[in-house]
Amino acid sequence: QVQVVESGGGLVPAGGSVRLSCTASNLILDTSNMGWFRQSPGKEREAVACISRTGKVTYYADSVKGRFTVSRDHADNMVYLQMNNLQPDDTAMYYCAVEPSLRLGSCSASGKEAWGRGAQVTVSS
Repeated sequence: QVQVVESGGGLVPAGGSVRLSCTASNLILDTSNMGWFRQSPGKEREAVACISRTGKVTYYADSVKGRFTVSRDHADNMVYLQMNNLQPDDTAMYYCAVEPSLRLGSCSASGKEAWGRGAQVTVSS
């Protein structure tokens, strides 16, 4: 069973930055598309940013384009989400997903992912 672990997050003022990190067991991260999703109370989980196995294809939700950057480090078996200019609407639990459905221009949950437990990001106004 794949174990996915997120780290980072916390409380940050509007306009601030946070970096989330994700790693997975069994080195599966190295051969998988990866995604960051978020969910806030009363809302559905949404894809925020995804990255292909090679890192050559990325996806960003319109709401985060220009502010968030997804990257991966194969040597360290890590995936990152750098979030800049955070706004109160970015407040959510952020989840790392192994093997979301990533296509050119879209990313979504396939129902076959392995998920982490999430990292809370709270942006104060």
